[in-house]
Amino acid sequence: MKNEDIQKAIMKALGDIAPDADLGSLRPDRDMREELDIDSMDFLNFVVALKEALGVEVPEADYEKILTVNNCIVYLAKRAG
Repeated sequence: MKNEDIQKAIMKALGDIAPDADLGSLRPDRDMREELDIDSMDFLNFVVALKEALGVEVPEADYEKILTVNNCIVYLAKRAG
C-alpha cells in the first residue's frame, strides 16, 4: 500500500470526524488530537474508520503510535504489509 493512499485514508477519516476542521493547516508532525481538538470518542471513531478503509486494526495499546499524521502513515504502512 502506498503512503499516499494511507494519507488520503487518514485525511478522509479526519474529515469525517471533524468536518469543520481545516485539514490543510494540520501539521503532520504534531498531535492531531490537539491540532484538531479531537476528543477520545472522535479518536476512537478515527481508528475505526482507518480499519474500515485500510483493513488495519490498531490495538488500544498502540494509539500513542498514531498520534501524528506522519507516525500514523509509518505505523499503518508497516501493518498493512
